[in-house]
Amino acid sequence: MKKQLLHFLTLFILVSACQHPTAVNIQVDEIFTDHAVLQRDAEVPIWGTADPGGKIKVEMGSAAAFAEVDEEGRWMVALPAMTAGGPFDLHVIGEDTISFQDILIGDVWVASGQSNMEWPLNAQVDNFEEEIAQANYPEIRLLTVEKNQSYEPLKQFNSDGWLVCSPETVGNFSAVAYFFGRHIQQEIKVPIGLINTTWGGTVAEAWTSEQSLMKMQDFKEVIEKNRQGRQESDEMSQEEKLKLREEIIQQAEAKVNVSGFTPSFETQPWQTMAIPSLWESADTTMSQFDGYVWFARNIQLPSRAAGKPLTLHLGKIDDNDITWFNGEKIGATNNYSEERIYEVPGNLVKAGENTIIVRVLDTGGGGGLYGPAEDMYVAQNGQKLSVVLTGDWKYDNQQEPAFPLTGQFPNEPSVLFNAMINPLIPYSIKGAIWYQGESNASRAKQYQTLFPLMIEDWREQFGQGAFPFLFVQLANFEPQGARPTEWAELREAQVMALDLENTGMAVTIDIGDPADIHPRNKQDVGYRLALAALKVAYDQNNVYAGPLYDTMQVKNDTAYVRFTEIGEGLMKMPDEELRGFTMAGEDKKFVEAQATIVSKEEVAVYSAQVKNPQAVRYGWSNNPDVNLYNKEGLPASPFRTDTWEETTEMMSER
Repeated sequence: MKKQLLHFLTLFILVSACQHPTAVNIQVDEIFTDHAVLQRDAEVPIWGTADPGGKIKVEMGSAAAFAEVDEEGRWMVALPAMTAGGPFDLHVIGEDTISFQDILIGDVWVASGQSNMEWPLNAQVDNFEEEIAQANYPEIRLLTVEKNQSYEPLKQFNSDGWLVCSPETVGNFSAVAYFFGRHIQQEIKVPIGLINTTWGGTVAEAWTSEQSLMKMQDFKEVIEKNRQGRQESDEMSQEEKLKLREEIIQQAEAKVNVSGFTPSFETQPWQTMAIPSLWESADTTMSQFDGYVWFARNIQLPSRAAGKPLTLHLGKIDDNDITWFNGEKIGATNNYSEERIYEVPGNLVKAGENTIIVRVLDTGGGGGLYGPAEDMYVAQNGQKLSVVLTGDWKYDNQQEPAFPLTGQFPNEPSVLFNAMINPLIPYSIKGAIWYQGESNASRAKQYQTLFPLMIEDWREQFGQGAFPFLFVQLANFEPQGARPTEWAELREAQVMALDLENTGMAVTIDIGDPADIHPRNKQDVGYRLALAALKVAYDQNNVYAGPLYDTMQVKNDTAYVRFTEIGEGLMKMPDEELRGFTMAGEDKKFVEAQATIVSKEEVAVYSAQVKNPQAVRYGWSNNPDVNLYNKEGLPASPFRTDTWEETTEMMSER
């Protein structure tokens, strides 16, 4: 009897404690605000802080959950899975009660990446005025994470909270995310929550946790080096850092301003960098490097050019440069947005090898000879010479000391994951959409490992299994035929990520803008991502992608290329010759090829110049002229059948 009474009293105390929460100084995480969307059909974590030891009750509709505040002052409950619906009031109860109104249950999507995902509607996307005026979708809710960066994982982020989608709120929101969410909401008929966490010009490693990046040797070394650099930098005051920086500049300028100064270096041991590019993207060890970098390039000039003036076009350089030609200074510019055009006197021009040396000073942000590629060339009498300035340049950043770290840069490993992804965890989500890759294009081979690593990292960190992860393949950009073909290689790396489960890719090779890295047609991007979501996340039996390369067979000097994702079958658009195919034989020299659709899923590729074809490529350039689709109107992804290392080899001129 005593045992029964003791059990009854213990149960009474526990129930009473739950019915009468005692937590004081309750705070709820900033991701929970009025108008929020909580994920349907899954447990919903709700969390925050309070004084240690108190008890919390969270209730919404008929659902309730309890928690005790831990020793660190944190608490978390998990509301049971609920079906789509609302609106509800959400109550967090301790000694005081915090309430949120107009909460919907639906699907939550995280939208992330660089500027093409960040690009808002009011930045003159196609038909933006009408799109904004018609954006009355009360069951779509918008949350924007403010830009921030951190060397350590953060628990909190800054935001204006969840907003109801309307003409008044949608203008500054991600256009791609909005068009994606609009199509999903109209198709699925459930509330949609969109979390916009983006930063233009950023690299994938900045969005990946340090824990995962340490698995890649490239980034392990960078992370360890950065840690050491921060420790050394932290030993100096900000005033001391600025003083040292000024001393470095004064000494560097004094060196080159000496009368008769001629840059003379043994450049053979220097590293090589593909130009144009920012060094933060091209060399992971320079992800936070500010200071001086010397670049060198040898060019070959024909005898007919000797003794005659030249015009050297180097494109844009970030920030400042001094340029020498065969040891003589020919120009200097202090403006990162100004195109470098320098006159070379005839007495400096000789037949055969000539040397260009450029000293670049970057005082913050990106640095380097960053193009665009078509602006880099040599001319004489107004005519371009057949001299290639893009591609590998020698470079060295050891001639002067690096600037001490005086601030952070968003392209350092993990700093955006720490500040703009980690604070969202463990919010329950349906999936993620991603548009990024431009800033990693000069390191496409590395991206083959980095991008899948980032996807798996997010899935592990959120702890919600292999949630759908949908991404945009890079659009066409730069003039047709422009070198190098690094964007084609990056697209290939993106295709490889489809090997991961629950992934989907929107091909945009037909809706880019050769003159603008930010194409304004965001509607089709969002729509194609939505098609991928309907297939991958919602199990619809729809055609969500254009043709993807599958296999190749060679018969009688003709290559037969088969595709998957053909829908109702292959087609060319418009109705003319199929374009964009090249092929090569054993000499690995690619030539234009004729291509014909020969069946629902197969294209025959042929060139009279190639016997015994070894490889076929389609759309293998930054801005290819292509027109292969499936009958559902979705474009084929660029591809190559070979795995040759010389992936930037240009077409043969024969």
